[in-house]
Amino acid sequence: MRKIDVHDIIDNARFNGFHWMVLFWCALIIIFDGYDLVIYGVVLPLLMKEWGLSPLEAGALGSYALFGMMFGALFFGPLADRIGRKKAITICVVLFSGFTVLNGFARNPMEFGACRFIAGLGIGGVMPNVVALMNEYAPKKIRSTLVAIMFSGYSVGGMLSAGLGMWLIPQFGWQVMFLIAGIPLLLLPLVVYLLPESVGFMLRTGRQDEARQVLKRVDPQYPLSAGDELLMAAPKSAGTPVLQLFSEGRALRTLMLWLAFFCCLLMVYALSSWLPKLMANAGYSLGSSLSFLLVLNVGAIFGAIGGGVLGDRLNLPRVLAVFFVIAAVSISLLGFNSPTPVLYGLIAIAGATTIGSQILLYACAAQFYSMNIRSTGLGWASGIGRNGAIVGPLLGGALLGINLPLQLNFMAFALPGAVAAIAMILFALSSQRRSRAAQGAALAAS
Repeated sequence: MRKIDVHDIIDNARFNGFHWMVLFWCALIIIFDGYDLVIYGVVLPLLMKEWGLSPLEAGALGSYALFGMMFGALFFGPLADRIGRKKAITICVVLFSGFTVLNGFARNPMEFGACRFIAGLGIGGVMPNVVALMNEYAPKKIRSTLVAIMFSGYSVGGMLSAGLGMWLIPQFGWQVMFLIAGIPLLLLPLVVYLLPESVGFMLRTGRQDEARQVLKRVDPQYPLSAGDELLMAAPKSAGTPVLQLFSEGRALRTLMLWLAFFCCLLMVYALSSWLPKLMANAGYSLGSSLSFLLVLNVGAIFGAIGGGVLGDRLNLPRVLAVFFVIAAVSISLLGFNSPTPVLYGLIAIAGATTIGSQILLYACAAQFYSMNIRSTGLGWASGIGRNGAIVGPLLGGALLGINLPLQLNFMAFALPGAVAAIAMILFALSSQRRSRAAQGAALAAS
């Protein structure tokens, strides 16, 4: 009987149809995840008018989904390490899709907020799990790139939300935007049938034969026989999964990841929630304001994929540090009177380095944590970061409520970018120091 490390098979596999299939379904889930989240920014001007909401009330209403996302990420990340990623993803899809549809039938802000909170549980819970699943099956050489491409579905969903809003809302009203969100429920049987379970979870639960069949699809050329014993190299640390995030020299980097998630999500949701309203206040029409939201998400796709390629070739934490510096500069410049082409360019760059950076942060966290605590690590980073997502819409509402100049609004949104850049520099330096120490210990032992 041979003992085979599963990582050797997955890391060195060639990209094939199986990887395409995992990428497609994970990306499709994220597309509707992003669609469901960005809807609020699209319908916000109409909701404020129909229900007579003040800017501060509108910001608070937008935060209901973000509170749900925080609890969803904190709960479903660790839960997936216990029940499997596939079951956790299925539950989350039912929550975010079903309750977003119910939003279309809300008669008042209270009903709307309750549905947004429950939908947020699913939105927040599904993100760390699809990232962990894609990262687990991606070949090592293109891992950051594949996670970035998959997570770019979030921006595609945002673009769909903004684009369909420009076309459908004038004809059918804001409710139709929420009814479209029911499509994932119709596709859920296919997702359950085709999406594979985590190979690490299968091995932990003694499903060697099932894991062997999946690995034959990961790399059909690998000489794997029925008598081979599959092993995972990920160490089993003492203590609960959450405590393991701070063990074995991970404490500083875990905290810096949390800080970067917080700052990045603050920028993302401040812009996603308030960019159309800020631009409308600056004199642009609703259609033009939604087009800015569209450009923001187009830029995010290029930023995520380009950053993923750079991260695979260079150093992902350092790439993120540079992206955050560019984000701070580009967002600050949005508040100044610029020619329209320059304004669109700045918004695209802001999307590339905020939403794009958020996607890359998930890839960075997925690579940092070992497989046995990956969903927990991603879930907690995402959950802690959701506090920034909650602060973002509230900050925008408070700033609009005190009638600050446009420039100061955008400068306030840009400041977290500088903090996130410092966090990723410290993360990179700590990783470099740990790597050198490990190399030194290996040389001393030899």
